Amino acid sequence: MKSVTEMKLKNIDKGKEFDFGRTSDVYAKYRDIYPKSMYDKLFELGIGKSGQRILDLGSGTAVLPLNMYHKGAQFVSTDISENQIVQGKRAVEERGIKNIQFKVCSAENTGFEDNSFDVVTAVQCFQYFDAEKAAEEIYRILKPNGIFCKIFMDWKPFEDPVIYEMENLVLKYNPEWSGKGFREYNFTFPEWAKDRFEIADVISYDAELEFTGEAWLGRVKSCRGVGASLSEEKIAEFEEEYRELLKKYTEPLKLKHQIHIEKWSVVSGQ
Repeated sequence: MKSVTEMKLKNIDKGKEFDFGRTSDVYAKYRDIYPKSMYDKLFELGIGKSGQRILDLGSGTAVLPLNMYHKGAQFVSTDISENQIVQGKRAVEERGIKNIQFKVCSAENTGFEDNSFDVVTAVQCFQYFDAEKAAEEIYRILKPNGIFCKIFMDWKPFEDPVIYEMENLVLKYNPEWSGKGFREYNFTFPEWAKDRFEIADVISYDAELEFTGEAWLGRVKSCRGVGASLSEEKIAEFEEEYRELLKKYTEPLKLKHQIHIEKWSVVSGQ
């Protein structure tokens, strides 16, 4: 039966369907990879303060809330995939965390009341939303002085042979995958923000992330081009081939990434 969380977007992977819910077990184990520096910068930007109510859209397994809850904010973690939410709930229950709640919903239709949140975050997911509808929803549920923070992280294939080879292998198994070939990010003002948000800060910086071979393999398996779209048979074939390829590299793998943070303020007069 077709999953209700399968996505098919014409501008991603040439319209090929994908579903991160299929990767949830691996995702929960291997996708908590953002460096401490990113969370420190978010806190410096006023995100995660005690007393704030924060909605994390497209939260997956609640990676951001799980790394920031200790600052004292109240988080609501949402995702379209129930499988992802189940994994997030499990982590929260295991750690006895009280200030993270969950809801299965889309970014375009959250069901929350107007002016419900001080902050809305979207980490590594905004490209999967209907940008215009999601922006309208974010604008609606934010308080008049609210903040929308859009965050994403890209690996750098043209500066790192491990990443470059990985991308080529993914393309061997999934030629439609469009997540390859990242080059330097340049900020441009998007149409979805017009009359709703004004840019308050843009931060983009390089970071070297450290992985064991097993952790890197898990991170790659959980990506859209592999675990979210290939058959189990093809995933197993990919894993076998990539394990062999990784043997020539010395651990720990120190892989180059670029992190981007956009802080948006609600346009006055909301």
